[in-house]
Amino acid sequence: MVKILRKHFLLLISLSLFTLVLILAGKGMPAKDFLITLLRGLSSGAITFLVASGFSLIFGLLDVLNLAHGTLFMIGAYVGWTVYVRPDTAIDLLTPILILAVGFSLTSLWRNIAAGLRLPLRILHLVSWVSLLFAVLLFLYIIPRYPVASWDVGDYANSPTTYSFMADQGTRLPPPPVAFIQISPVLAIFGLLIASCLVAFGITLLQSSSLSHVRLSWRSFALAGILSVLGIAVFLANDALTTFLSSLDPNILFILAILSTLFCGAGLGAIMEAGLIRPLYSRPIYQLMLTIGMSFIGVEMVRTLWGRPEFTMPTPPLFNGSGQGCPAHSVADWWNYHCSTFLLLGGRVRVYNELVIPIIGLLVLTAVWLLLKRSRLGMVIRAGVQDREMVEALGINVRLTFSLVFALGVGLAALGGILAAPSMGLSTGMGESLLLNALIALAIGGLTSYPGAALGSLLVGLIQQFIIKYGSIGIALPFTSLVFKPTPPLVPASTVLLMVIILLILPNGLLGKKE
Repeated sequence: MVKILRKHFLLLISLSLFTLVLILAGKGMPAKDFLITLLRGLSSGAITFLVASGFSLIFGLLDVLNLAHGTLFMIGAYVGWTVYVRPDTAIDLLTPILILAVGFSLTSLWRNIAAGLRLPLRILHLVSWVSLLFAVLLFLYIIPRYPVASWDVGDYANSPTTYSFMADQGTRLPPPPVAFIQISPVLAIFGLLIASCLVAFGITLLQSSSLSHVRLSWRSFALAGILSVLGIAVFLANDALTTFLSSLDPNILFILAILSTLFCGAGLGAIMEAGLIRPLYSRPIYQLMLTIGMSFIGVEMVRTLWGRPEFTMPTPPLFNGSGQGCPAHSVADWWNYHCSTFLLLGGRVRVYNELVIPIIGLLVLTAVWLLLKRSRLGMVIRAGVQDREMVEALGINVRLTFSLVFALGVGLAALGGILAAPSMGLSTGMGESLLLNALIALAIGGLTSYPGAALGSLLVGLIQQFIIKYGSIGIALPFTSLVFKPTPPLVPASTVLLMVIILLILPNGLLGKKE
């Protein structure tokens, strides 16, 4: 016990001081205001944690600084909005996405082919770039001609803003009719399949100097077969699936949107790691430049597809009720009337923002911690980080394991995006502020510590919300009649100040370990 106290002495002192400050902050406001501010801090901390945890996993286990993480958080919000508000568009896009994933699922085949080519390195790179060029040309020819029901960012009546407003009112506008343009469905799907194979093969050739033969079996082709069958099945049942999802209960559709965003983010992360990050593991500067560039590209793509104006995502009806019986006084009242607010100590608490989001954050924290500490995959991840060669000698595919880690990290960021969308709204700048908060939280809690990401996010969320609250009610200065009201610029400055103080005392953060 004494050893534990000595080991964590500075950490315990820091947390005790923070608890004392929190108690003193509570004495300066009514109980209901303190509770509401506390819950808002937990909600803000939960969203920050989903971004920070993914960033911490990727950096702590793969030693990769993914500065595109904030943009991936934003993309998750827009993807979730599309599934929830425009399921017809999501279904139309599902077939191309599944077909494009086929090529990347045949990595073992491309590795064997690339390893078997006895050509000079310059020739291999030339073949690689030619493959990528042909793939891009195929994409540019097929995608504009592929039928995807969408919106018009230049027409307000047919813009995402209008679709969001109508969905919030319980009305879904009928999807416009679309059809293939100067191309047959068979050629379109076959062309996308060839393009995906060319992209995957071209990227594999760029890594040809470090490739070796791997054993092929039916499992090497099983995923490609499943993706192909699913893609064709979705294409054939497109109208039926669109009708089904459009008539689905919005609460269930929101759950489907969350799951879709999580899988989409994970898939995007796996492709990023396999195609872009993997060749640069020994070049950290190039990693930073690449992820920064990807961040800018992601923002511009979102602006092109969804437009520049900000718009909102409807809150699920289960948490958006009003009128008779609202605000809810008990869980039974909320369940019966689906109230958007809940009365606690005489104050109104928003059910989705201040209750649901913190609960989901706690569930994610527990699930990922169990995955890392109590599962075989977690054991392989930790062993692969410590001694990759030894783990590979045991017949474990460490490369695939690292791809799963990157996919999990990006998936968590995308999950945070769709959860934050109903409360924050959607904008192309929403990821930048979250990434800054996440980096500050990681510096406070410990850059490579997963529990530290949770603790740092909690501290950042609470401090910001209390500063915002005191900006409206003011802080009575001791021994004077003056009242100090923090201005908005002090909200981010307060967390930076906390970070500086903690790093001066604990250079590795509250839960970080000395490398």
